[in-house]
Amino acid sequence: MSGTTKPYMNPYFAGIGLGLVLLGSYVIMGRGLGASGAFTSVVAVGVQSLAPAHAQSSEFYKEYLPANSNPLKDWLVFEVAGVIVGGLISGSLAGRMKRVVDRGPNATPNMRFTYAFFGGALMGFGSKLARGCTSGQALTGGAVLSVGSWTFMIAVFAGAYAVAYFVRRQWT
Repeated sequence: MSGTTKPYMNPYFAGIGLGLVLLGSYVIMGRGLGASGAFTSVVAVGVQSLAPAHAQSSEFYKEYLPANSNPLKDWLVFEVAGVIVGGLISGSLAGRMKRVVDRGPNATPNMRFTYAFFGGALMGFGSKLARGCTSGQALTGGAVLSVGSWTFMIAVFAGAYAVAYFVRRQWT
């Protein structure tokens, strides 16, 4: 890693680029972006291998089961892998790769990891209740003006503001 860091990309250009990627995914794949579908595909194949009768009888799992039970056939798995690899490459090229736990002065690293774990678990559970992850709801659902997606995103921001009041002392 070099000693200097490059500035972040202009958010307006990044937004235009993200919009073009979203448009491209609709044109090429016939559906929008999202991450929870990739994880659900992997879970569905795992359930299929452990309890095939249950997976085949479940309407939820059947929707995510590919014809030959290979989760790598689902392009969303590659989308998520690309996001991870692309983020690592981008961070490395910009000189932003370092091992650090972002936290406030009153929070310990273990407390930060605990909050992150439970927050992620709640978001994962919520993404299944909402029938899509935050990125899928905001980008894809918002782009097609889905009332449910807009309602979900308003609830996400309202919930974040409500919880921020109680944990703000950990960051100041």
